[in-house]
Amino acid sequence: MKRTAVYPFTAIVGQNDMKLALILNIINPALGGVLIKGEKGTAKSTAVRALAELLPQMDVVHGCKFNCNPHEPHLLCDSCAQIYASGTPFTIEKAKMRVVELPVSATEDRVVGTLDIEHAIKHGEKKFEAGILAQANRNILYVDEINLLDDHVVDVLLDAAAMGINTVEREGVSYSHPARFVLVGTMNPEEGDIRPQLLDRFGLSVVVVGEHEPEQRVEVIKRRLAYEADADAFIASYKDEQEKLAARIMQARSLLAQVTIADDLLAKVARLSIELGVDGHRADITVIKTALTLAAFNGRQQVELEDVKGAARLVLPHRMRRRPFEEGQLDWSKVESFLA
Repeated sequence: MKRTAVYPFTAIVGQNDMKLALILNIINPALGGVLIKGEKGTAKSTAVRALAELLPQMDVVHGCKFNCNPHEPHLLCDSCAQIYASGTPFTIEKAKMRVVELPVSATEDRVVGTLDIEHAIKHGEKKFEAGILAQANRNILYVDEINLLDDHVVDVLLDAAAMGINTVEREGVSYSHPARFVLVGTMNPEEGDIRPQLLDRFGLSVVVVGEHEPEQRVEVIKRRLAYEADADAFIASYKDEQEKLAARIMQARSLLAQVTIADDLLAKVARLSIELGVDGHRADITVIKTALTLAAFNGRQQVELEDVKGAARLVLPHRMRRRPFEEGQLDWSKVESFLA
């Protein structure tokens, strides 16, 4: 059976903040994921699947259930690390980035995996049954209606997204494996909310709404009808744009480690967080990491003030809340004047 063609990422009309937030997390998974809040029918899931399809194939270790990168020895799972230490060359295969979906009903064991304690006691070796986080390594982990997920499971996801490692502990036995994934959570605020403590753990957050300009809505309709009439021809018409964006993302990935930021911009971010009354240091750190990623995406090795402003738009609004169900209020004019 022929695989369903994926709608091109570059063909999505509008939703620029959402698209940018997704791209930045692909460039730098250490940002901690993105929460997309909005009504149904605003291309949330379409954008996630389209972005995975956009990217070129990646090298993976053949047979590794964690999709280990053979070119990053410090991020290998235990099995691949043993092969590497022995000097045996890896058998490398190509794989596309996938969108791994986490159902709302998922239990913690299903997410993190399980350890067979009886096997460990009898045989003196660890036997690990991989969970969803193992499948998600180097992929996109997509959680629709994340606000309906158990708080503890959300906490586990956010911990793994921030650390890049999943650790399972049972009866004094522990097992760790790489879990570097792009976490994308979507939700409709009308169906419930997330506690502010968990909301703060998401690196970026965007609010999406349907297009309100008639011309834009007409363009959405035209493109969708063209795609449904002949998906292959429609996708082919965006081939050049897709390839250009993919090349730009891959270049930004390579450039990211070389990007620097001046001390005066670091001080501006710190003072801004104090001025806005943001709790803790996560907001400051995430603004800086996002600004570094924005600079890389724009092909620069030095962060500029505009990068900091762009980062603040994606990082700060969802951190302004104080109580559950209280809407965040970020006075953007105040931010603009402070960062001028």
